Amino acid sequence: MSATATVPSTRAAARPASDVRVTFARLVRSEWIKLWSVRSTWWVLPITVLVQAGIAWMIAYFGTQEMAQTGADLGPYTAANLVGGIQFAQLAICVLAVLTITGEHSTGMIRSTLTAAPARTPAVLAKALVVVVVTFVTGVVGTLLSWAVTYPVLGEAYRVDLGDGLNQRILLGAPLYLAAIALLAYGIGAMLRHSAGALATVLGLLLVVEGVFASIPWTFFERISPYLPMSAGSQIVQTGGPEAVLSPWEGYGVLLAWGVVALAGAVVLTRRRDA
Repeated sequence: MSATATVPSTRAAARPASDVRVTFARLVRSEWIKLWSVRSTWWVLPITVLVQAGIAWMIAYFGTQEMAQTGADLGPYTAANLVGGIQFAQLAICVLAVLTITGEHSTGMIRSTLTAAPARTPAVLAKALVVVVVTFVTGVVGTLLSWAVTYPVLGEAYRVDLGDGLNQRILLGAPLYLAAIALLAYGIGAMLRHSAGALATVLGLLLVVEGVFASIPWTFFERISPYLPMSAGSQIVQTGGPEAVLSPWEGYGVLLAWGVVALAGAVVLTRRRDA
């Protein structure tokens, strides 16, 4: 009788799965765990940092070598030179952002995610938040390492002045730029749901389309080109000039708009389509 009496109490103590609330914070935690459980995260992020720092070191090293050999003056060394590797680092970030969502579709894990969060929108936004935050932190680490490796190479005369407002904007803009690119790539990946197709679309938009638009001497393409994602967003990591169509923060706003539109499209299609 005593053994029988313990059965109901044990069952009563068990908490039904239906009583566990799926909050946005729990979704973010789940997506955080999933992001770090795949191998692509562990090789893409170090590559991003190393590419940023490596190219920054090469620009500084070969620039000083040329000055020593030819006697030419390098001119002011700004933070724009320091973050010169960001255009290559963004390619690795695009891969990570796309695979974060398309990988779940290819394995079928997305069904479990959307079953736990039937509203679907919070799940899409939680994953986007994790990708953007991780990318921003990676960009900060890459920028700091770029400054560290170039510090002994440039010498006192050419070291980046961290107190200059222009340099501060560029150094802050580098991780912000990568985060916005990650948002855009994630949104496209969530819409297309296929790794190869999404990567081809993202890289084609950033590299091929922008290159073609910039090379065609027609007024229409010349007017549209500054508003394409990379052309607009990269203004935040450049020194700028009177010939620029957009100011640095205006250009970054255009890039963010591209990312928000892609994310909105991902939310709409995820709610309408079967997993």
